[in-house]
Amino acid sequence: MLLIVCCHLYIKILYLFVTITVHFGQNVRRLRLSQGLSQDALAEKAGLHRTYIGAVERGERNITLINAEKIAHALGISLVDCLKQLQDGTEV
Repeated sequence: MLLIVCCHLYIKILYLFVTITVHFGQNVRRLRLSQGLSQDALAEKAGLHRTYIGAVERGERNITLINAEKIAHALGISLVDCLKQLQDGTEV
């Protein structure tokens, strides 16, 4: 029984992780495109590699708060606002 409960909790945590990384990536892509930036241009502004930006946008990276802040700053918004958009879908 304990094993079943632990597995269920692990699946919920894994689902939350996958969901937030995918949504964050979609939000970054939406904001980047709305500003007419290429992945190269955003990567340069954020001090990150182009392939990293692509992986973030596809939800493939477990991005650190430091890199999330770099991306948000490069997009001209605060990290808080970037994450807030994930919750309610509104524009800043």
